[in-house]
Amino acid sequence: MSTILLEQVTIKGEKKDVLIKGNIIAEIGDLKNIKADRTINCNGKWLLPGFVNMHTHSSMTLMRGISEDSPLQEWLNKIWDIEEHIDGEMIYWGAKLAILEMIKSGTTCFLDMYWIIPQIYRAVEEMGIRADLTYVLLDNFDREKAARQIKECESLYERSREWNQRCRYGVAIHADYTVCEDTMRWAGSFTKDRGLVLHTHISETLKENLEDKKRYGMTPVQHFESLGLLDKNTVAAHCVWVDENDIEILGKRGVNVVHNINSNLKLASGYKFKYNELRDAGANVCLGTDGAASSNNLDMIETMKTVAMAQKAWREDPKAMPISELMEMASHNGAVALNMNAGIIREGALADLILIDTHSPFFVPDFNFEANLVFSANSSCVETVICDGNIIMEGRKVVGEDEILEKANEIAWKLSKIN
Repeated sequence: MSTILLEQVTIKGEKKDVLIKGNIIAEIGDLKNIKADRTINCNGKWLLPGFVNMHTHSSMTLMRGISEDSPLQEWLNKIWDIEEHIDGEMIYWGAKLAILEMIKSGTTCFLDMYWIIPQIYRAVEEMGIRADLTYVLLDNFDREKAARQIKECESLYERSREWNQRCRYGVAIHADYTVCEDTMRWAGSFTKDRGLVLHTHISETLKENLEDKKRYGMTPVQHFESLGLLDKNTVAAHCVWVDENDIEILGKRGVNVVHNINSNLKLASGYKFKYNELRDAGANVCLGTDGAASSNNLDMIETMKTVAMAQKAWREDPKAMPISELMEMASHNGAVALNMNAGIIREGALADLILIDTHSPFFVPDFNFEANLVFSANSSCVETVICDGNIIMEGRKVVGEDEILEKANEIAWKLSKIN
């Protein structure tokens, strides 16, 4: 079992040594007499749990900037046109580009919702990150298409049982305006029986809510609840347009709600995310970036900053969104949602960790590290990334990054010219 010693690293303002054995944080304290396979001098560096990006569409990195200044439906139509032509090799390189970006910005685990999962798994396996990959059900109320997707979903689940333990399988209902109720019920039963994550978009826009009220006589949250699809294994992305009844349901069911502020702002979907109300009701609120086609990057540090700024602004309260809660939302809350012993620095937890280099103008003066990280610095301060006990970035270098950038750019240009 390999060992890594992080020597004199700063944790919550105190310098300590951290010993990693295999993929676990084994010891924290004064470990001067410990010998390790690898010792890293961490003078001037802070240790944080890796970020958990709880909602993204990985290979959409290939579409970054391809549909700008568009509302959600217009943006979706453009993306769907492009996706008609996407193939496995494109998915693979788009996923590698996404994972490279996430590693560079301190993410050690992500929850994905995208196509051709085996190619995304291939990228995850090669790059050493942790991921939950969810098969996307999007039948557009076509029963034959629904049957094909269900069969493929079942088949891929069986194949996933041989995956590396860093990667797990789940199911995604794209949304209740693109998936029929029978398929949605099937997804609920399939995931519950196997203890899998059920990943979906809910109440992203006002239009979505209004149309659900016309179609079903209830909001999207109430519709999902009526079908028995909300519980602690449900991950509900967006939830911008939720009322008091919706919030009560999400809290009572312990749903994992993912705030994707940059995408919501950029697509003008909404900004008054009810964080305080959802938290107090009992929902587990996490953070996500959404895909790079809408948010343009997968940077969780930038996400944290925008979340805090927006909450303070629309509530007209500078105390809104305390930074300690913000840090939990970006790491530990996501780990809880995915049932992982991670997102926290303690003995026995998974060694999914990042080192922040504070030798920078962004961290001087050093009155408040967390405030400097979120409001002053940017992801360039992420110096080293450890996932599952393995160093996957050191000195801001990731193995194979030049090839990934070159190949992904080449494929993206080809994809952009298909239409």
